[in-house]
Amino acid sequence: MNGQILRQVAEAVVQRDCKAVESFTAKMAERRMDVFQIINEGLIPGMLAASQKFRKSEFFIPELLMASRAVKLGLHVLRPLMREKNKQVVGRVVIGSVKFDLHDIGKNLVIIVLEGNGFDVIDLGVDVSPEKFVRAVEKHDAQILAMSSLLTSTMPWMKTTIQLLRSSSMTGVKILIGGAPVTQVYAQNIGADGYCREATSAPAIAKDLLGIKGLQSGNESR
Repeated sequence: MNGQILRQVAEAVVQRDCKAVESFTAKMAERRMDVFQIINEGLIPGMLAASQKFRKSEFFIPELLMASRAVKLGLHVLRPLMREKNKQVVGRVVIGSVKFDLHDIGKNLVIIVLEGNGFDVIDLGVDVSPEKFVRAVEKHDAQILAMSSLLTSTMPWMKTTIQLLRSSSMTGVKILIGGAPVTQVYAQNIGADGYCREATSAPAIAKDLLGIKGLQSGNESR
């Protein structure tokens, strides 16, 4: 029975049916299904399927954005339950797309999987300046700063942000970067602590950076 409704919510995400996603998620919450199962076996597979369609040119940006919005509505239903279940937060992450980069689909997927694995995530949105990143890390006492870039022209802002953060007193903050044009070599060259190629690998990488590799919150994304 659970498997059927999980498949239904995943399909509703692909169909960009926001009302259905919200309704299915609310029903699962009422049934007291595990919140992380709903995220990792329902919402995330739906978003990944939509992303796959985008890569195959079956979806375009508007369709992908609507799928992302549907997932956000589902998460809005689950967020209070996630806070209740996670009495102790695994880690706190500040995340955003770098300056002059207005793309947020990949970033939003990373947020979903991080929240689904017990992280407290502060989303700064898009077009985030280095100064805003650093202020947010200090304000929220974040252990990880995560940055996304989808354009080669905006990638240098990652290096600028890292330099600004490293010049502050918050030298122990770990930096995780990702995005279509970003590579492991680039991450190493600009001094990032971690590189995320696929959104679903973000929780494991973040936990590794914080030295809590073996800790799990709910059904961790594989």
